[in-house]
Amino acid sequence: MAIIHVLGSSIYFYIFLLIFPITNSISDSEALLKLKESFTNSTALDSWKLGTEPCTDHWIGVRCDNGVVWGLRLGHLGLSGKIDVDALGSLSGLRSISVMSNAFSGPIPDFRRLGILRGLYLSMNQFSGEIPSDYFTSMGGLRKVWLSGNGLSGPIPSSLAHLTHLMELHLENNQFSGAIPPFDQPSLVSFNLSNNNLEGEIPSGMSRFSQNAFTGNPGLCGGNLGKACDRPAKPPAGPPKMDGAQMKIIMWALLASLVVLFSLMIVGIFVLKRRQESLDPLVGDDVSRSFSTTSFDKKNLGSGQAGFGSGHRTASSGKGSRKYGKGVGDIVMINDDKGEFGLADLMKAAAEVLGNGALGSSYKAMMANGLTVVVKRIKESAKMGKDQFDGEMTRIGSLKHNNVLTPLAYHYRKDEKLLVYEYQPKGSLQYLLHGDRGISHAQLNWPTRLKIIQGIARGLAYLHTQLSSLDLPHGNLKSSNILLTPDYDPLLVDYGFSSFISSTQASQALIAYKSPEATLDHDISPKCDVYCLGLVILEILTGKFPCQYLNNGEGGTDIVQWVRSAIVEGKEVDMFDPDIECNKSFIGEMEQILHIGAACTENSPDKRLDVTEAVRRIEGLVSSQDDTKTIQVLSGDAYGDRLGQ
Repeated sequence: MAIIHVLGSSIYFYIFLLIFPITNSISDSEALLKLKESFTNSTALDSWKLGTEPCTDHWIGVRCDNGVVWGLRLGHLGLSGKIDVDALGSLSGLRSISVMSNAFSGPIPDFRRLGILRGLYLSMNQFSGEIPSDYFTSMGGLRKVWLSGNGLSGPIPSSLAHLTHLMELHLENNQFSGAIPPFDQPSLVSFNLSNNNLEGEIPSGMSRFSQNAFTGNPGLCGGNLGKACDRPAKPPAGPPKMDGAQMKIIMWALLASLVVLFSLMIVGIFVLKRRQESLDPLVGDDVSRSFSTTSFDKKNLGSGQAGFGSGHRTASSGKGSRKYGKGVGDIVMINDDKGEFGLADLMKAAAEVLGNGALGSSYKAMMANGLTVVVKRIKESAKMGKDQFDGEMTRIGSLKHNNVLTPLAYHYRKDEKLLVYEYQPKGSLQYLLHGDRGISHAQLNWPTRLKIIQGIARGLAYLHTQLSSLDLPHGNLKSSNILLTPDYDPLLVDYGFSSFISSTQASQALIAYKSPEATLDHDISPKCDVYCLGLVILEILTGKFPCQYLNNGEGGTDIVQWVRSAIVEGKEVDMFDPDIECNKSFIGEMEQILHIGAACTENSPDKRLDVTEAVRRIEGLVSSQDDTKTIQVLSGDAYGDRLGQ
């Protein structure tokens, strides 16, 4: 039924039925066993057998999330034979396939029938022949394509140049010939066409790639190769002869052009001045005089005690399309429960800098009506038009959960975006754990910390349900992006940004890219969020600042390895933050949570808990202290209802 919804039109659906008739669906295990039968040598897949399940019984090379197969990592297994694309098509959740460094040969299989793929890795096999120019037309979701080290020939498929989300393309060490299509996708960050038979001039838009991406193609010129392209000499053209009438026409045309150009300059200066006046107060001299900038200390506590929000946590649906004002300076209201406001109101507000993070700067602003907000400026965003950005923000603005903070409003500009949230005076979890040694820190006893952990897990599970189409439903889960209400309920912020920031910025700014598989293999999936959840859990339990939060590799503690070693030695009790006030009866509960955090930070995503299982285990624990009766154990239907809040 989902595919009918995606097609959106009965006519298209009938056409689809004619081309790809629907067959009886089979389970993931049946599909994988059918795939295994198509391989000539499959002894390495002995764990794939009847009576077992790929996700629960950890079939080799199978990546799962929430019990659904989303990836196959079958590299270096000595496989050969055919690849049953029909079997792969039965895996409804499949997003990534890797059969690198095997012995497959012949034409490239018809993977284009798998339109939902995000990653296709076929390098270091013996595939040969030409690839049709329209091969990738129906695979618009592809992010990563690795075909290097085969015997592929003919022109590079032009449809590759139309993959708008393409991040990695490796075609080196093949026999591709002809000209290079114009790959101008801003998302493309890893690219190699070396050692082929390509010829002609390197497209001007590809000069950002080093010469190593093009070497080994004797017929190529231009770009960064240092080899100029031979251009046919043009015969010198003498000035055309003109009579007096023609001269007068040209002179009048030049004069008219000068008048128009001068008028446009005047209008342009006026428009720029008005735009500067409307936007500069957020960072200009008038406001900067009232800014109080705080710098990061050794524990990277740059945001001080400030954070987003002021306790309100849900967005009003149906308001996302209303605008305040007109033109590019508009503020688009997502939630007007606290009243409407516009860019002019922000301009007049007293402001202070909260911090300058990897995604941009944040400012606290108190408006005349008494509402205090936080304005987050995001620069270097992905190439995204206003309509597409409006759609993303409408989706984010529709989220409604007790542990997720939705924006109040946003502002779109081509080169930067503004997101407006309610201010949260208690601040971030990071500040309360590492920066505040006052009353708020003292109140972080074990029942309170358990309540925070449970709320974080619930919020993350909700995001994974509502933003399931994203590789990283959150993407930036860390203690500085977890804010606390006066009652110590956690609120998740900075989620879903991977959809509208550039891939380069995402790899540098989002903590999910610090997971082991992302660091080593550039492998991104929802399991990266689970790794981040584990980091936060261990941070709450140990009171240590994770070194994974830092970009310079200096400072902090590798709490993942530290806790892992303690568990092996049976010294879990030594790991707990000495500032935690708790009864001895809570020690067993704390140890169980420590093991859950360790299970969330396993190096291999296959061994790591999925978010649903992590929440189930965390919800199964509840402190027995009298003042924590509000923390309820949820199971069955009640648990499902809670995720929907």
